Amino acid sequence: MTSDFKIVEEPKKTLSMHPQKFALWLFMITVVMIFASLTSAYIVRQAEGNWLVFDLPQTFWYSTALIAVSSVTMHWAYLAAKKDNLDMVKAAIIITTILGVLFTAGQYYGWKVLAEEGYHFVGNNVSVSFLLVLVGLHVVHLVSGMIVLLVTLVSTFKYKVHSKNLNRLQMCVTYWHFLGGLWIYLFIFLLLNHN
Repeated sequence: MTSDFKIVEEPKKTLSMHPQKFALWLFMITVVMIFASLTSAYIVRQAEGNWLVFDLPQTFWYSTALIAVSSVTMHWAYLAAKKDNLDMVKAAIIITTILGVLFTAGQYYGWKVLAEEGYHFVGNNVSVSFLLVLVGLHVVHLVSGMIVLLVTLVSTFKYKVHSKNLNRLQMCVTYWHFLGGLWIYLFIFLLLNHN
């Protein structure tokens, strides 16, 4: 006796991700590779000797606190969006942006302090150049993060961010947390390896 039915297998679920989120993750992986190569080069060059020892500007401690708090306010925006509290989302994104501007100003002030102490990008030891490249490159990425914040803020004012449409805000939160984590990694790395 033969049966006339076929066993139909359910199609396998594919991993799916929004294309913009996928692009964001690829970009962040690229940034991680850039900073991993720079910090590796830092360690290799430091081991060769002739490395100038100097203290990191005190302002880097304050800017680190600012970026950590900004991560909290960014998460606050996400939680508010899930509850459709758009006024709170707007306030949290504005506060996060202000903290980002203050962080950037703190980094600039740190550069200024180093310059006043006679440490410049060229003309000094390569250790100063490494520090300025690491800090400067992070600031460039942070400025891109603030642009993303402002685009997300405009979307919120246009009611394009809410509990049923969190994609843009989720990407913004992910990128901002990434930038904060990246700075904390760099700051700890510099504290442990600056001498």
